[in-house]
Order: sequence, then structure tokens, then C-alpha cells
Amino acid sequence: MDLSVIIVNYNVRQFLENALVSIKRSLSGIDSEIIVVDNNSDDGSVEMLREKFPDVCLIASGTNMGFARANNVALKRAAGKCLLLINPDTIVQEDTCRVMLDFLSTHPDVGLAGCKILNSDGTFQLACRRSFPTPWVAFTKVSGLSSLFPRSRLFGKYNLTYLNPDKMYEVDAVSGSFMMMSRRAFEAVGVLDESFFMYGEDLDWCYRTKQAGFKVYYVPTTKLIHFKGESTRRSNIDEIQVFYRAMQLFVEKHFSRSIVVEMLLTLGIILRAALAFVARAGQSILLAATDYVWVVLSFVAAEFLYFGGTLRFPEHAYPLVWIAPPLLVVGALYGLGLYGNARNSVSRAGVGVLISYLLISATVFFAKDFAFSRAVVLISGALSLVFLPGWRFGLRMFSPVRGVNLSRPSLFGRRTLIVGAGTSGQEVLRRLRARVDGGYDVQGFIDADRRRVGEQVAGVEVLGSLENISKVITERKIAEVIFSTNGLSYVDMLSTIAKSNARGVNFRLVPDSLDAIIGTTRIDPLDTIPLVDIEYNIQKPVHRILKRLLDMVVGMLLFLTLYPIALLRSGGKQRSRLASLRHLPKVIGGSMSLVGRPFSDETSPEADGYLGKMGITGLVQINLRDDMQSDEIEAYELYYARNQNIVLDIEILLKSVLLFIQTPRE
Repeated sequence: MDLSVIIVNYNVRQFLENALVSIKRSLSGIDSEIIVVDNNSDDGSVEMLREKFPDVCLIASGTNMGFARANNVALKRAAGKCLLLINPDTIVQEDTCRVMLDFLSTHPDVGLAGCKILNSDGTFQLACRRSFPTPWVAFTKVSGLSSLFPRSRLFGKYNLTYLNPDKMYEVDAVSGSFMMMSRRAFEAVGVLDESFFMYGEDLDWCYRTKQAGFKVYYVPTTKLIHFKGESTRRSNIDEIQVFYRAMQLFVEKHFSRSIVVEMLLTLGIILRAALAFVARAGQSILLAATDYVWVVLSFVAAEFLYFGGTLRFPEHAYPLVWIAPPLLVVGALYGLGLYGNARNSVSRAGVGVLISYLLISATVFFAKDFAFSRAVVLISGALSLVFLPGWRFGLRMFSPVRGVNLSRPSLFGRRTLIVGAGTSGQEVLRRLRARVDGGYDVQGFIDADRRRVGEQVAGVEVLGSLENISKVITERKIAEVIFSTNGLSYVDMLSTIAKSNARGVNFRLVPDSLDAIIGTTRIDPLDTIPLVDIEYNIQKPVHRILKRLLDMVVGMLLFLTLYPIALLRSGGKQRSRLASLRHLPKVIGGSMSLVGRPFSDETSPEADGYLGKMGITGLVQINLRDDMQSDEIEAYELYYARNQNIVLDIEILLKSVLLFIQTPRE
């Protein structure tokens, strides 16, 4: 047998399935075996393997043995002349296994080799070729000096950042996410050191390979994508702590145990931990500072509105006025999670402002020394109730989606390209359309060649080919590129990603099973919305009251401004949208809503139901597609009824205004 492929899996079922599909393509014509060791996953990985890959040798562990021990279990059973350790969160090219096998067979002095590895956005993954962490190299890594001076031979040795990533050369070590070793070297070196639970065992294996007289090589003539860190994200492991502990263990094992070395490593780890803490806390601190400033500005504005000027309070009051209330508001928002996962929640921001200003008002009421500020507190509270939820709402509406942790994707969506205009790509488009809450605004297809450029496929234009995808990404301001892997070679996909110079773009894959979109930031299921018996927001009293208030206020404004024009003008796409405003009296009267289900000439606008009232606009109306099927319309209506709130209604109204402006006059 020529090659044994070994994969250790822990709770990355979708990634593992996609990796196996690509590996099987790469093993075509090679006498090989695949061994998967599952470290007690609870995400259905074992069941998926048994159902979809019965020919794979599965070793299901009842515990999480760690990376080194799990690989050793497989290594002891492997029969190949070469042994490949590869992570489950990878995608290889069709030629990867053949290229690496040929390299090892023609270079008998090389015992272990790795290939070029890309991140999911096409950038070069630095860890795929490294130097050993000698005390100085380890210090430059953990202290961050290697990141600050990547082109320096003195500071950039750990990841060899001063070397050309497209050149082949001998290195100290390659990444544990892809390591191919010859049987001859394995018999001389032995299995991985199980003292390393995770991280460091690959460095140790490379070190022992060189100690045994073999070379370690970096081979960039083939490549793979590595969705780095997926297993650790699904565990309770402190990745940073484990990494630096592994580095310390490596240095202690192979280098000196002197006090100087320990001091260098300890100092470097402290510096790195401090930098990591600042990086994690920086965004939350910035958000809290933004809220603090808005509250201070609301007090200044309230003082100006009430007194007709600023600095009208007694001098002794200002330190407390500008410190205590903002801190109380920030504290309330922190308690509600506004500086954590819910940082963009408009509703929680509003609740936090109400709670904190109730406390401030009660304090001012009983504190006679601050009786002069009662009216200012009320005005400031009203302004803060607009400012703090308002800037979050603006962020949700108009900021780029990537890098922003939204509780629900904006209706405006991520501008998306689908690569592959065939049957599989069209099925991806259909499922994205069915996922109302997916946050994908599909701009068009990218085909393998130029023959169909400009044609309409499933109502979407073919915008370009793989050759000019970078240009299309730039011109269309694309944020997401989704590859339909069925019928598209991994060589084409990885080459396209590698050549793309579009920074900040998420490249994602849909496996042959068409059940998920896989990317470095998340995995999105592609199932349609299930029809389940749930309590919809649109029927809840609070949502009904707020929706009615919005209908009355905005409806009256539109009635006084645009209603007369709507009665006089008709014809053309834009004018027909304007003509829908003729139903404004029914909105104000309560028989219809500004945002709701669509109606046709055969449907009474007054028709109401469990899914809400008919609307002048709505999710279906802003979709701009004439070929929507009844099941798609039903999915949109169910999603709106389930998730309806005043913020969603405002989003839909804003999208409707933008569509009206963009619609050409006929």
C-alpha cells in the first residue's frame, strides 16, 4: 500500500465530510487507506462516517485522547509506505497526495514534508513552515516581536516570514495540519510524543526526524485550505494556554532548562497574554467608551435645550453629572450583555437605558442637592433612548457585515457570488432564497468559463468566469463567495482563492451533500424553514402595540406627503410602487399595515390572519423576483410572523425606500 491517510476528528462533522470528499478525489489511482480516529464527538460525526463513508476505517474513542495519542492509535495500524497526518478541517487539491508522494519517492533523504497551506480567505497560513522554538525564537514568538517585524531574519524566524512562500526549501518544521512521512523515517523516529496533548507534537516529530538524519521540506507546488482552529472552537480548551504550555514543554525537552531560558519564556508568555487580553477586550472597551460619550453628550444637549445654554449647573455638580450617570448606563448595558455577544442588540440597549435612567431619576428625586437637574435627566434619558439604540441600529443597517457580530443578519445582506452556474449552483441559489434569515444578497453567478457570461440563469446573471472573479468581486463590492463544490475541481477553487487579491472577502464552500455552507467564520445550514407550531411575535401584544404605533406615525407622515402624488400618478415600475400608497387610509385605520403580507387583486386588503395583516410592503414585496414559488412565499411569511419586531419593520421600510430610489423610471 502506497499511502495511509490519518485524520483525528473532534466535533467537526461538516468539515470532516468535505475533507473526506476532497481527499478521496486526491487519492484517485493511489493504493491507499483512510483511518479516522474520532475523539468522542457528540455532533453526529461517527454516524455520518458509518453512513456515508463505510470504506473508511473508523476508530471511535470513548474519550478525547488528544491529538498525539489519537494519531498514534492510527499510526500503529497504518500499512502505507507513506503516512499522512491531516486535519479534518482541510480541503486538498486533486493532485495533492500524488505530488507529495512523488516528492518523497524522488527525495529519499527527506523524511517528512508539508505543502503550501492557505487560510479560507486565500491568505498564506504562516504555520505551514517554521523554525524550531529555540529560547530566542520562542521569545520572539510569544512576545509578539515576530509579528511586529515579520521581514526581519532576527525576529521573523519562527514562521520564516522573510522567505518567499512560493519557493521550495528545507525547513525545521511543517504544520501538523498536513504532514507526510516516509515509512523509513517513521521506523527511525517512532510515534508522536503523547506528553503533548495538543500543539507542539508536530514540532517535536519534525525535530526527532532531523535528529534521525532525515530532512524536513516545505513543498509549495500543491496546496490546501485549512479552516484553522475549528476543533478547539468546539471544545472548552484554552487554546492560548495550551499552545504556550506546549512550546515551553518543547523547549524544556530539547534545549536548556536554565533559569535564563525559563525567565525568557515566562516573560514572553506574560507579554503575549497581556496583548491577547487587550485584543479581546479592546472592542468591548471601545463600545463602552462610545456609549459613555453618547450619554455625556445627551446631558450636554439636554442642558442646552432646557436652559438655553451649557454649563448652567453649579460647578460642584459637573464631576458627578458627567461621571456617575454614564457609568451607571454602561454598567446596565454590560449586565445585559451589550459588550459581549449581544453588542448590536437594539432592544437590549433600549432596555438598559430605561433601567439605568429610572435609577438615575429616582436618585435625583430623593437627592435634594440635585433637584435642579430633574428635567435635564428626563430630557437626557429621552435622547439616550434614541442615541444608544440608534447607533447600533445604524451599524446593523449600513456597516459591512463581516467582522460585525449581529444577532440577526440585516435584510440588506452580504453581497454574495455563487461560483458554479450548473445544477448544483442553482440548487444553492434556491436554498439561499428559501433561507429568509440567511443574510445573503446574491449578486450573480461565476461560471467556469466565459461562454455564458451575461446570460440569465435561474433569474440571476452570470457575471464572469474564474479568470476575472477578482474584478467582479471589486466592482460589485462582494463580501461572500460561495463555491458549489459539485462539478468544480478543488484545484480551480484553491487557485481562485489563492489568486484573489480581495481582502476581507469570505470564501466558503457548499459540499456535495448541499446541507451546509462551510466557512472559517461559521457553518450555515441550508435547510428551509420548518413548519412548526410556534408562537409568532406578530401575535404578541407588545409587538402588536409597537407595530400599530409605527403604522400610525409613519402612515400619517406618508399620507400628508406622498399620498396625493400616489393618487395622481400610475404606470411604470416605480410609479406602481408609489401607487401602492393608495392604501394608506387603510393603514391609518388599522385594517392594513405598512409592513405585512402581499395581496393581489383577488385578495381583499382587509384580509387578516394568524400571519398578520396585509401590507403595503414586506419581505415578499422587496424581493423583486417574479418567479417566487408558493413555498418560498410561505417561508418568507412564516419568517416575518415569527421574528416580527419594530426594528425588522424599519429595516423593511428602509429597504423599500432604497428599492424605490433605485428603480428606473419608465
